[in-house]
Amino acid sequence: MTKGVVTIGRRHALAAAGAALILPATRTPLRADTGTDAGAFAAINALNEGLVAAMKAGDSTPFVQRYQTLAPVIKRVFDLDAILAASVGLTWAAIPDSQKTMLAAAFRRYTISTYVANFDSFNGQRFEILPPARAVGNGEVVVRTQLVRPDDSPVELDYVMRSGPDGFQVVDVLTDGSISRVAVQRSDFRQKLESGGTPALTAGLDLKVANLAGSMMPG
Repeated sequence: MTKGVVTIGRRHALAAAGAALILPATRTPLRADTGTDAGAFAAINALNEGLVAAMKAGDSTPFVQRYQTLAPVIKRVFDLDAILAASVGLTWAAIPDSQKTMLAAAFRRYTISTYVANFDSFNGQRFEILPPARAVGNGEVVVRTQLVRPDDSPVELDYVMRSGPDGFQVVDVLTDGSISRVAVQRSDFRQKLESGGTPALTAGLDLKVANLAGSMMPG
């Protein structure tokens, strides 16, 4: 079984990551009467296209090259600073700015590397966006999607999105409609923070990136 298909299921532990150029991921028509839906759908459509492109590039393409291609998409679609703060939890405010900067860079590398590693083979998969976007309070909406696999059941990947200066961005990912990536990361991060503080968490994320990327560490 190929990693790009199987690790979707494996992301129950990761809650997705649980994350570029195209066999077009299915474009769901955007509803002209709902600007909120259109903005949120457009962001997720860009992500889906990037992920399909990463799958089509495959693991025969060097990891660093796929990382550099997918990185701009992940940075644009995800609010990585908000996801990191939520994943760290209440202790985030007490972390010195210099340590926050280093941790944020490590978290960015880790998130991008996770998507590069998990979406690394193409076997006819396609993404579908399932309208409408659903309001969940606090100005957030959920965009439902599924990864349709030719020889297996679809995988549901839902995106919690919030509108900000850069438009709608993802602030959490729900696998199978309920498993929160932020919640899973918060549990994982807490162990590192309790054992060695922010430096331990930063080092732990960089180690995960090295394991995903092999000998070449993305910048």
